[in-house]
Amino acid sequence: MWYVVDKVDGMTVLDDIMYVVCDWSSTIRLYNKDTYRQLDVEIEVDGMNNPGDIVVCDRQLYIADSGYYIWRVSVDDHSKYVKWLSTESTTDMFHVNNLSVTSQRLLVTSLAPPSLRQYHTTDAQLLRVVELPGYVEELYHAVETTRGTFVIGHIGTSQSEWQGAVSEQ
Repeated sequence: MWYVVDKVDGMTVLDDIMYVVCDWSSTIRLYNKDTYRQLDVEIEVDGMNNPGDIVVCDRQLYIADSGYYIWRVSVDDHSKYVKWLSTESTTDMFHVNNLSVTSQRLLVTSLAPPSLRQYHTTDAQLLRVVELPGYVEELYHAVETTRGTFVIGHIGTSQSEWQGAVSEQ
């Protein structure tokens, strides 16, 4: 069973609800996680333009938008949303690509230039910038392990600049 919606750019699940963001949409669509049926309620985020990924932590949705913004949206009160973090800068190139969360820490990857940053979910404080090997050409995704290291999916290895790999940092 499948349903056509739009180009899905990200999805996350909390309780029995799957939250879905689609290309060039300011709407977060809600589905029953077991039946995949769309629910009657949607979350409209005024100002969100082009969501690229979505994650959930502590009943808050975090949505990467247009490469430079992260929105935070309450799952309990859909009218409570805020442009939570901006990475847009004239001096520091950081393009939000993908998100991952672990215990009140949000990992944000930048595809190119490849970069990995970790923020605290309560106050958007930058906790650290993870040093990547110089051969990493493009960073696609990252997750934090229980040991406090990071597993990254990337292009570029010590053997070939265009070889895909998963490695631990």
